[in-house]
Amino acid sequence: MKILLTGAHGQLGKELYRKLRPYHSVFALGKEDLDITNKNEVEKRFSQIKPELILHAAAFTAVDKCEIERMKAFEVNGLGAGTVAIEASKIGAKMLYYSSDYVFDGNKKTPYQEDDKPNPQSIYGMSKLLGEQFVLNFNKGIIIRTSWLYGHDGKNFVKTMLKLAEDKKEVRVVDDQIGTPTYVPDLADLTIQLMDRGSSGIYHISNNGSCTWYEFAKAIFSEAGHNQELVKATSTEEFGSLAPRPHYSILGHNALINAKIKPLRPWEEALKEFIRKEISQ
Repeated sequence: MKILLTGAHGQLGKELYRKLRPYHSVFALGKEDLDITNKNEVEKRFSQIKPELILHAAAFTAVDKCEIERMKAFEVNGLGAGTVAIEASKIGAKMLYYSSDYVFDGNKKTPYQEDDKPNPQSIYGMSKLLGEQFVLNFNKGIIIRTSWLYGHDGKNFVKTMLKLAEDKKEVRVVDDQIGTPTYVPDLADLTIQLMDRGSSGIYHISNNGSCTWYEFAKAIFSEAGHNQELVKATSTEEFGSLAPRPHYSILGHNALINAKIKPLRPWEEALKEFIRKEISQ
């Protein structure tokens, strides 16, 4: 299959490329290679490559920066995704778009399912929801909502915690936001399953189980053999992030279960594998 991958230099893009390139013809494009906000550029590249599938991993993911650079957030995450969806449809290509748990408001007490009504509270969440709407309207492709990503490439929460642990620095982590860490290689594997099946519609993909960021940080320190006492709990209000975060954003996996696809393993198991691989490098 001929696949065009956007956001190829991000942690998810790099993992997808690693897993797909032995079996498919993959055109991996970073933001230097393709400006998704430029319609003419997108149209030209798509007509040159003529992909059968577009994996759209490109995004502006700096949640707090999105509150400041609002135009950029909507141009990249919303209108950019719309441009990709429209141009993909023109050449008969299917699109897979990665979205976020931030499309929900966090007011539920049970996992958010695919048919729950989104109600984003941040600019980032609003821009990702706009991207979803474009994809559903113009391409009938796949939308994957995921949460709390970490992988072996680039910066992420787990790598930050491991660095702080090595420096033996105290770290304050919020203990009133509940969600699910998701290991990028696991997400990539399930992406490929959906791709191979020719699926469409909205799917929630995250590792199984839940925790707060504070509990996640303590597990990271513990798994890596560092002193958990360096991790101190704080509140979202005390931490003072610019963008509002959902206090509860656990994703339910009904769509996977209905499609008879096994959801991902528990987040604790995935974290063990990540740290084992990082330490062995």
